Amino acid sequence: MSRQVQITFDAHDPKALSTFWRDVLGYVHPAPPGVKVPDGADPLAAWDEFLERSGVPEEQRNMASAIEDPDGVGPRVFFQRVPEGKAAKNRVHLDVRAAPGLEGDERMAALEAECERLLKLGATRVRRHEPDDLMSGGFIVMLDPEGNEFCLD
Repeated sequence: MSRQVQITFDAHDPKALSTFWRDVLGYVHPAPPGVKVPDGADPLAAWDEFLERSGVPEEQRNMASAIEDPDGVGPRVFFQRVPEGKAAKNRVHLDVRAAPGLEGDERMAALEAECERLLKLGATRVRRHEPDDLMSGGFIVMLDPEGNEFCLD
């Protein structure tokens, strides 16, 4: 029997980091429990209203956030606030599959285009790895706004 996976990020600002990754992955913020968010309405605003109605103190309203694949295929991604900063390189990271099925110059051009889009969202470019016939089709290493490494692959 297989298991589902949720990916969890420690964060200083769960709401902002979840918004970044929502836009990277094409995911959505889910509605609060028992709340129907009308089409086109902002689920994060619905969360703010839900937490206020629930009596959650304002300083505790950004303790966590989540995003989900609107197609229900990819894993849920959860963001939890932690007090400590990032101290070292990630031992696990995400590979964002931005050029599946492409090779060579076409692949690297697609990765560069996606890199430009993500830079505008707040990512940082670290380095580009060129294609290697034996081991790699080429990829770009990046950082999210809180310094978590990920690759455009």
